Amino acid sequence: MNAVHGAAQEAQWLRWRSVADLYHAFFTGLILSVVTRRGKADAAEFVFRVFRRQQQERFLPGLEKLGLSHLPPAVAAAQYHYLSNWIGGVSVEYMYESDRKAWIRYPPPRWIWRGTAICGVPGEVSRAMLRGWHANNGVALGNLKLGFVCTKQSVDGQDGLEGYYREYDHPLEPDQRLVFARHLEAPLFDPATAPALPVKSWPKPRLEKAYRNYAMEYVRTAAPVMVQLFGPEDASYLLHLTGKLIGMQYFDEIARGLSANRGGAREFATFLCALFEAQDDAVGIEESGGSFEIRQQSWKLFADLGDYHPACAGVLQGMFEGLAAGCGRHIPVTMRPAAGGTPPFVWSVG
Repeated sequence: MNAVHGAAQEAQWLRWRSVADLYHAFFTGLILSVVTRRGKADAAEFVFRVFRRQQQERFLPGLEKLGLSHLPPAVAAAQYHYLSNWIGGVSVEYMYESDRKAWIRYPPPRWIWRGTAICGVPGEVSRAMLRGWHANNGVALGNLKLGFVCTKQSVDGQDGLEGYYREYDHPLEPDQRLVFARHLEAPLFDPATAPALPVKSWPKPRLEKAYRNYAMEYVRTAAPVMVQLFGPEDASYLLHLTGKLIGMQYFDEIARGLSANRGGAREFATFLCALFEAQDDAVGIEESGGSFEIRQQSWKLFADLGDYHPACAGVLQGMFEGLAAGCGRHIPVTMRPAAGGTPPFVWSVG
């Protein structure tokens, strides 16, 4: 019985990781879509707003969840980035130097710029990420003496993104909260001295679900930011196009984790139901004459989002069209939302 239960858990975790891979790829692709179709300045502003929004929503609650609130500001900030990114499957290192200086390093390969995507990311976009999050941790903590010093950027050809949090003797002006010191280098990482999550409060099932949610949260943040920044029409186009491209590229990879196969409308409808369930959305399915109607009762990713706009649904519309193209040729997929462009969504396949 235990072996059966263990195998079922492993299969569930594989499905969650497949969902994480899909949303991870979508988020990276979305940034590249903005770079190539709107330019570096718009991409940098977009990334800044995404990471600032996440920082404002996640940083302080995250310190509490991870048990870091009691630490000195520089140490708490660095340990937060180490642990939260480690949970999401990001390669990350932490090096303590003093209570007022602690390093964080993201060695290659960089999680966010997946695979060859790193070749299309301008330095301005990577800096915008640091401005959006790392430079604002002191402000969030109510300590204007805390800043971030960046010593390397991987997109500039250096061997990783790294830097340190430093608590100065004086309050910092806004343009002093992120500075660059490319002549410096982080000390070596020693895993034995790195912080660790308490196993009792972070068991394996919780870690696996958090791994999935980590990637999905970036899309939850990015879609409404894009609508507010570029307007519903342009945002809908970019969300839809990116979703379609990523879906086409990643069907085979995601299908393996969901135990799905290539084929026609039936195979794709089965795949889609498995994907919905793996991202915790309730669905029902009906078949009629070789066509399928899938009723997506919920979209938990965007539930309770204060600035949700119907254009955000472009994430799903494009992604599912692309996944259908990856599954087989000429599988039509259409979506009919409820009033206001919200769930339940009714998907017609075939």
